[in-house]
Amino acid sequence: MITKSFYSVFLFLAALCFCNSAIGQSNMEYDVVLMGGHVMDPETKLDAIKNVGIINNRIAQISSEELNGKEMINVSGLVVAPGFIDLHVHGRTNKEQEYQLHDGVTTALELEWGIENLKEWYATRNSRALINYGASVNWPFERFKSIPGQEESVNKLHQASIRGESSLELLMNTIAPSANDPLTDEELNKTLDNIKATLNEGGIGIGAPVGYLPESNPNELYQVFRLASELNVPVFSHVRKPDIISIQETIAVAVLTNASLHIVHINSMSLENIQLSLDMVNDAQNRGFDITTELYPYTAASTAIQSALFTEGWQDRLGIGYDDLQWVATGERLTKETFQKYRNEGGIVIIHMMKPEWIEAGIAAPGVMIASDGMPYAEMAHPRTAGTFSRVLGKYVREEKVIDLMDAIEKMTLLPAKRLEGIAPMMRFKGRMQVGADADITVFDPNTINDRATFEGGLEFSEGIEYVLVNGQFILKNGKIVSDTFPGQPIYGRYKK
Repeated sequence: MITKSFYSVFLFLAALCFCNSAIGQSNMEYDVVLMGGHVMDPETKLDAIKNVGIINNRIAQISSEELNGKEMINVSGLVVAPGFIDLHVHGRTNKEQEYQLHDGVTTALELEWGIENLKEWYATRNSRALINYGASVNWPFERFKSIPGQEESVNKLHQASIRGESSLELLMNTIAPSANDPLTDEELNKTLDNIKATLNEGGIGIGAPVGYLPESNPNELYQVFRLASELNVPVFSHVRKPDIISIQETIAVAVLTNASLHIVHINSMSLENIQLSLDMVNDAQNRGFDITTELYPYTAASTAIQSALFTEGWQDRLGIGYDDLQWVATGERLTKETFQKYRNEGGIVIIHMMKPEWIEAGIAAPGVMIASDGMPYAEMAHPRTAGTFSRVLGKYVREEKVIDLMDAIEKMTLLPAKRLEGIAPMMRFKGRMQVGADADITVFDPNTINDRATFEGGLEFSEGIEYVLVNGQFILKNGKIVSDTFPGQPIYGRYKK
């Protein structure tokens, strides 16, 4: 197995090689030079006007001296940052990636649920992706495969994956009838074997959205965490219910098994108890446990209306009513009658359930990452699908000054990259503006960057993102997508065979 220390040495040697080449060849011609931008690197705290030279897929030079390039781009007045890394997306196609790259994202990963038939999904994205992509092992699907009598449904999902037609909603609808069935000992052992097999297909840890299987046996979750600890892979968990007890349950299981844990969207899972949740995560970290979390910068959640979240008693659990639900297909607010109608039909709903001060507390907290939980494309989809990162930089950095620019960039780049380095060593080269790092770069105007998607008007591209490079190739220029270009590469877990 390649170790983290190996990659640290490799990056140092690569930087040394590039630097020596630049010194020895004053007339070196780079493939691309970004001239005069405000270069910011959250790891070294570089914060200065520099020129950036790129060769192939790597940053080859960062210098105050003039550089010569085949393509010279003047980025004066703009921030040159590492490409944003989103740990939590649900869109699986280029339609969602187009909105993501307009939001500055260069790597988008489905880690909360993971993706079923992972090997086939990776194959459908090969040489077709706008930005980097990857996913965790999908625990709900692996347990579904272990239950006798589901072979026909499993095969249908497999064929959909091969055709490139897999979707989160299709998966949820297929496994829903047996989602909370208790597993026999034999089925549980088979589930664990399935998880290990899919890690060998490149899975980036284990997606454990127990909140969608809330009646599942706690022993099953415990055994999944034990397996994660044995294999030293992270668990990405949507906790059982949106309450503080469920946050405590997940942390307790991680502590007892010594598993690496990442709690997704702590804002919507904690609600008014977000500060207590953040304190618990921080205390666990201070005691040496590998536990992290994330949030998105909006006061509404979004999920499938047919999911377990809306079982009887949801109003009391969430502290909301029917008119706090917004139907994605039309934008309408629901009533008792339309709620039941749409729940029978199935589909995506937006849930207005959080207060602005809860979001501010999470964004201000050190170490909390930004992740979108972006939904599959729909005209009226949750705006986080298109505007998460631009919203943080526009609203919470420039306008409200909740955090400063360097801290915000760190939450979007370095922290997600470092979170994944153990399971996906290639992430050591992302999330940084350093010589030898991957040339995944986002260039934006700090004075104009803002999200434009809204709950009422639907999806819109963010503004202020001027250039995006993925693996050294422009995919966005002057705010416009570069057509017929697919520089996105797969991100795999270290167990891939």
